[in-house]
Amino acid sequence: MPESPIRKLAPFAEQAKKRGIEVIHLNIGQPDIPTPESALKAVREAQVEVLSYSPSEGTSAYRKKLARYYQGVNIPVDETEIIVTTGGSEALSIAIGVVCDAQDELIVPEPFYANYNGFATANNVTVAPLPTRIEDNFALGSIEQFESLITPKTKAILLCNPGNPTGYVYRETELSQVLTLAKKHDIFVIVDEVYREFVYGVPFTSMLSLAGSEQHVILIDSVSKRYSMCGARIGCLVSKNKGVLAAALKFCQARLSPPTYAQIASEAALETPQSYFESVNREYTQRRDVLMEALAKIPGVRVGAPSGAFYCMVELPVADADHFAQWMLSDFQDQGQTVMVAPGSGFYASPGKGKNQVRIAYVLEQARIKRAVELLAIALTQYPQQ
Repeated sequence: MPESPIRKLAPFAEQAKKRGIEVIHLNIGQPDIPTPESALKAVREAQVEVLSYSPSEGTSAYRKKLARYYQGVNIPVDETEIIVTTGGSEALSIAIGVVCDAQDELIVPEPFYANYNGFATANNVTVAPLPTRIEDNFALGSIEQFESLITPKTKAILLCNPGNPTGYVYRETELSQVLTLAKKHDIFVIVDEVYREFVYGVPFTSMLSLAGSEQHVILIDSVSKRYSMCGARIGCLVSKNKGVLAAALKFCQARLSPPTYAQIASEAALETPQSYFESVNREYTQRRDVLMEALAKIPGVRVGAPSGAFYCMVELPVADADHFAQWMLSDFQDQGQTVMVAPGSGFYASPGKGKNQVRIAYVLEQARIKRAVELLAIALTQYPQQ
């Protein structure tokens, strides 16, 4: 099982804090946006005498409201086509387990969310990486390149849209090409859309809204980022394929049920007004712009410009970003502060890729982002192995 590049340096961060160093965290996508009060209030006021199991697929009340949410964003599903999971992570692992047997293959454009490697490993599935380049802003590339990776063991294509860690938002034409390819080879497309609400200045298309997607697309979603509710651990798997749903339910029955109080909170969060998301989008847009402007001033740094989510991949003038990120926590500080980033190699499946890259999450207020990039610039001038 691979280590998480997002969390593996946490012991070094803790040691730095014990030495009195303030660590500014750019390594993890934990938003500082307040959770909607309606969700917190629903938990506080819930009249629960016995904290019992919920149905394995989630409560009917929550799934009905969730279906209305999807219908409102042009995803035509009903409650019977939604399975509530313990976070988007469980939904992803279940989806891979449903469509893949041991030694099967999953095509994933890289860099990708690091835990995809872990979910594949846990299911004894091989990731077949599709390279994308920072020079092209991590765009998908040619469909011919995609098709060349398909073998008799290929069971699915896994996309993250908007992308983590790149912030790339797939165009409708790209999604249509991938869907056509999946139908041609009779494979699935698992699409992770947990950052759907965070798109800046470009149109967003859900793959499950495309005509002809019904039997081939499995949608993964979560409340974690949308409502700043990472600790709730509520996600869902959505599909119109009855065979997929029946198999997924077996996995869900084996783990019994998703958490009851968190479903109460998530159901209430669906009442969050659109103004909340408009405000959050404006804030993330400003944070992105502040980050891009600050990074552009550092010599030797190259960055992919994100148009969604709240991450970017940054290429640094170092040979080993893993060592550099650890060094910043163990040996570097400026005015009692340092910064924590996620080394880029963990977001790749291809050996040796991403060694000079890091992922940055712009989930902090703008002043903190400016200071973090200032610390990064100072660290690069002092790093002995540059």
